[in-house]
Amino acid sequence: MRAYYYDNIPGDQRLPHDYIPSQPVSTEKLSALGVKFWSIPVEGNEAEIDRIAAQEGYKNRDTINVSKEGLGDLYETKIKGFFEE
Repeated sequence: MRAYYYDNIPGDQRLPHDYIPSQPVSTEKLSALGVKFWSIPVEGNEAEIDRIAAQEGYKNRDTINVSKEGLGDLYETKIKGFFEE
């Protein structure tokens, strides 16, 4: 995982939008903000993902293939929606 401050420069949301030089956000700062994160490969680790979901009270989750092939005409709309979230 890599977290950094967003540069707020208008443009394609698929670009990194990282400051130059980069301004990373430490894991301590993320924790202080209440951000939780795990590094778990999805394939073959469903039981661990289920355990964390139950522990954290997560009720919904989706797996989505974010590609033009997977989403077709919805691709541009979906990536803009993910960016805004």
